[in-house]
Amino acid sequence: MPLKRIYILLFILGTLIGQAQDVDLSPLSKISVLTAGSGSELYSSFGHSAIHVEDPSMDIDAIYNYGTFDFTTPNFYTKFARGKLNYTLSRQRYPYFLMGYEQEKRWVKQQVLDLSLDQRQALFEFLETNYLPGNRDYKYDFFYNNCATKIWDVLKDVYGDKLQLDENYLDELYTHRQLIHQNVPKNSWSGFGIDLALGSVIDDMATPKEHMFLPEYVMKQLGSAQLGTKRITAETEVVLDFDSLNSRPPFFLSPAFWLSIVLILIVLMTFLDVKYNTRRRWLDFLLFFVTGTIGCVIIFLWFFTDHTATAGNFNILWAFPANLVIAFVTARKRGPTWVAKYALFLLALILITLLLWLFGVQVFSPLLLLVGLALAIRYFFLFWSYQSPKIQ
Repeated sequence: MPLKRIYILLFILGTLIGQAQDVDLSPLSKISVLTAGSGSELYSSFGHSAIHVEDPSMDIDAIYNYGTFDFTTPNFYTKFARGKLNYTLSRQRYPYFLMGYEQEKRWVKQQVLDLSLDQRQALFEFLETNYLPGNRDYKYDFFYNNCATKIWDVLKDVYGDKLQLDENYLDELYTHRQLIHQNVPKNSWSGFGIDLALGSVIDDMATPKEHMFLPEYVMKQLGSAQLGTKRITAETEVVLDFDSLNSRPPFFLSPAFWLSIVLILIVLMTFLDVKYNTRRRWLDFLLFFVTGTIGCVIIFLWFFTDHTATAGNFNILWAFPANLVIAFVTARKRGPTWVAKYALFLLALILITLLLWLFGVQVFSPLLLLVGLALAIRYFFLFWSYQSPKIQ
């Protein structure tokens, strides 16, 4: 049986077995926060957080996990793309939860919360109420409402002003984009795609609390946060001890390698076009079609979705949406002369993109230098070729 099916069966079994009744926790109970390291897939690159409730005298050993979603949701991919997908609180037995991380060789650490019995009972009842079918779904947001931010929000809902955030738990603050790249390398296809899709809004400095959209920062905060007059956690225990995964791809598989190849090919083909008074119309069509398509995707993510992180995306300048239409004009053997002026306009947009980068309006992927250079070379040629009667 495929491993994924085994996981699904174990998850269902764990959920059924792990269902807790309306019970009072015993003095032997304890509640902890679990933090898992990053995985090899993009969805697991940022790690994970969950709450563990155990009480051996009541046969409770449950994981409350705010990071699950249902693939069978109607119009799943449409809702996912538009930022309208609900995530849900799931519950399963602890051994089955841990099994997945052991198979993936991801480290797991535990922070036992220093709570009185009444405080444990209040948190347990909150989680059980939150797990009711009418309460368990929530509107997911990558930065502000995910499996990690839910940990602090739940604790704050239960303990109110008694729980105090330590504003000085970090030696250095980072922007949201910098925090992403602590887990996803810039020179990876995932990192490159994230920098293309997310806008200037993620280049603001994250507050100490906003750092906690990443599980590791939740773990750091819990190590110093106060509940009343004492710290909410005493120490961090290692549950599974694995080295952090190396998420950097081999260079020959990285976007830097392949974009460099594309740049070299464009330079070579443009040189041959100039030398032999030709114009590779298929190349111009491809460049305009790809950049125009990227621009249309940026417009969709910016204006037609609920994603908060895709607003203000100035990648739309070099990936100009109108290029999608102009691609068919450049595919013609001899197009209108205004295409030369349009090429100059695109060169100006590339320059503006660089200026926005220099002045810190938006931080773009360093890989964009390769893309911008390739486009600029071809746009210069296009400007020249549309004014030369010899070019066919």
